[in-house]
Amino acid sequence: AGHPDALWWALALGADFGGNLTAIGASANVVMLGIARRAGNPISFWEFTRKGIVVTVVSTACAALYLWLRYFVLG
Repeated sequence: AGHPDALWWALALGADFGGNLTAIGASANVVMLGIARRAGNPISFWEFTRKGIVVTVVSTACAALYLWLRYFVLG
């Protein structure tokens, strides 16, 4: 019959983790870049994105594993 809760959680987690990918993906990222620049440690868009890709892939993989275990293996 499906697992509607798994779909809602997947949507929430995907929307949350998606902001980690680029510097403009979330307002907090833009604020952080401004603070870093004022502190004399500027972070380029591509430097942020290179690290953001890793964070987003790992976070999404962990979330997918959790949802799979929670809703489809352990029921």
